[in-house]
Amino acid sequence: MKQLLLILPLVLFTVTSKAQLNDSIEVRQPAWGNQPIIIQPHGVVTDGFNYWEDDFTGHWSGIYLGVNGLADQDYSMYSDEEAGFLDVDLWRSTVLNVNLIQFSKSLQRTRNTIGLVTGLGMEIQTYFLDKKTSIEQGPSRIEPVERFYDSKQKSKLSSIYLSVPLLVEFQVPVKNYGNRIYLAGGIVASKRLNTHTKVKYRENGKKEKLKMPDDFYMHEFRFSGMLRVGYRWINLYASYDLQPLFQEGEGPELYPFSFGLALISF
Repeated sequence: MKQLLLILPLVLFTVTSKAQLNDSIEVRQPAWGNQPIIIQPHGVVTDGFNYWEDDFTGHWSGIYLGVNGLADQDYSMYSDEEAGFLDVDLWRSTVLNVNLIQFSKSLQRTRNTIGLVTGLGMEIQTYFLDKKTSIEQGPSRIEPVERFYDSKQKSKLSSIYLSVPLLVEFQVPVKNYGNRIYLAGGIVASKRLNTHTKVKYRENGKKEKLKMPDDFYMHEFRFSGMLRVGYRWINLYASYDLQPLFQEGEGPELYPFSFGLALISF
């Protein structure tokens, strides 16, 4: 019993000494000078900036301008004379994205270069058609119609969408911590809010317009694949719809696509 009482304090002293040694700063005296070398043990954090501790921030919010068109065209349900009635003028068919809300979440524990990005945005999509051609919703499908008022008239099809993205983004710092090349890809789900056709023309020297709202057998919900890439003030994007513009059997099979750049990023 007495031996146990003598051994117990010795064990406690040994453990305490070892713990203090691990939490202490080791000082060594070099052989060539009087200035000691201070070695920081593992786990001791000094004052300073660790950029890996910053939150991950993706790239979605901003105002983007681009052009959009219709690919993989199939007019097999229409006559040869009607085929191509939705051929669009690509460089005049614009799309404006206003993305005001963004949420970012890192997928790493000790880094901030890979993460998820989501948010909320509004897309205003316009297709410029042949100036003499418009469309209307027939009993069972989209029908082309010719509306001619003057030689300088304009015809277009416009839609407004509310969009929610889910993107995975990869970032690579270049020279400076804040300057990063990024690449993001994923899916954007959109809810169609409004669609209309509009023909602008002049009559007796006065500007006139014929606006016709309808759903035109278009999908209420849309899903698109998106790719985004950028560096500093250069921010580019491209998207391609995963489903046709019109519901099956109710219009030509056309797949919308768009590409553009950021006017303002925030």
